[in-house]
Amino acid sequence: MFDWLQNFADWLIYSVFNIGAETHLGTALNFFVFDTIKILILLFIIVFIMGIVNAYFPVEKLKDYLNRKKLYGLEYLFSSVFGAVTPFCSCSSVPLFIGFVQGGIPLGVIFSFLITSPLVNEVAVAMFIGMFGLKATLIYVVSGILLGTFGGWLMGKLNLEHLLSDWAKKILENKMQHPEYQEEKLTFYQRLPEITHSAWDIVKNVLLYVIIGIAIGAAMHGYVPENFFNTYLGGGQWWTVPLAVILAVPMYANAAGIVPVIQVFVAKGVPLGTAIAFMMATVGLSIPEATLLKKVLSIKLIAIFFGVVTLCIILSGYVFNILL
Repeated sequence: MFDWLQNFADWLIYSVFNIGAETHLGTALNFFVFDTIKILILLFIIVFIMGIVNAYFPVEKLKDYLNRKKLYGLEYLFSSVFGAVTPFCSCSSVPLFIGFVQGGIPLGVIFSFLITSPLVNEVAVAMFIGMFGLKATLIYVVSGILLGTFGGWLMGKLNLEHLLSDWAKKILENKMQHPEYQEEKLTFYQRLPEITHSAWDIVKNVLLYVIIGIAIGAAMHGYVPENFFNTYLGGGQWWTVPLAVILAVPMYANAAGIVPVIQVFVAKGVPLGTAIAFMMATVGLSIPEATLLKKVLSIKLIAIFFGVVTLCIILSGYVFNILL
């Protein structure tokens, strides 16, 4: 599919710039050119498609639906799926989390959204397809949605509403009945300019992260010795997945910045499941996210949330390594 692009990268780096293919610099630059163009093409296509989905299923519609319907547990799955189709990192998901609290949606259902939203989005899907193929992408997407569904269900069963911040408790106690959401009646062609503009805005907003992430990945691909990562995270030892997750939790990056890095992890010998677990912990759990959540959650509840998600990601890493 992208043979033409690889040929272009080879021509540009090895012929136009006359940099040897056997050199570290040539290898790194070739990787950078090929992956940057490929990812941006896939990114715009998938963001555009998901923009169509978001146009017909906006957050207000979901809030209204969840408030009016009894779904016998499926609300966790629906909330997780909605998180997967919204283009937010862990920090930008927090304002929507607060909006859900204000809307009176059950806490466990909100956590399903908060868990899945940064883990699975169109940016990561576009990059995964280009770097790891369809099978790995499907396993990653399905596992991310299931992780959010199970994590939200578990948080709901723990009945943790008493651990909300005083501010959030006051909102719930004084919540007034809002009118039902009225869907705007527009044809697809009327929505198309807004969808296209929104898709382009998303691409522009993540462009820097994509370039930085791929640049880091290119440098690692060209200069880091083959056995460096394999020594510490490869080999399939039982402790490599927990170690990868624990190392990733203090970090902060969105999918656009971290996916090119884990591609190099895999190329250097790290099992794909371990690399994905590292990515999920990096994008799904972060200190900035915890700081923002302090507005609506107590420190104890934040710790429980981080603990549950960390455990789920570790278990997912083991499953990934078995399936992939």
